[in-house]
Amino acid sequence: MDWKIFFSTFGVVFLAELGDKTQLAGLNLAAKSKMPVLVFMGSVSAYAIVTLITVAIGDAATKFIRPEFIRYGAASLFIIIGLLMFTGKV
Repeated sequence: MDWKIFFSTFGVVFLAELGDKTQLAGLNLAAKSKMPVLVFMGSVSAYAIVTLITVAIGDAATKFIRPEFIRYGAASLFIIIGLLMFTGKV
């Protein structure tokens, strides 16, 4: 197992998800339902499935597109969406 890939992925995802709207939704659902364990289990399950789909798409994309182009495309979309959010158009 390549621990460097594991920990770099963990670090990037952990930092990217801090303060995310998903956390606010989980906080709200846990407060409303008074069942935080079930909210946790539902959140983890949903995120695992979304991540599985994302990783599968990324793996499939590398068969047709070079990884450098995927990285540049993702970075460009991230910047564009950030600018649109900043200007209030999203």
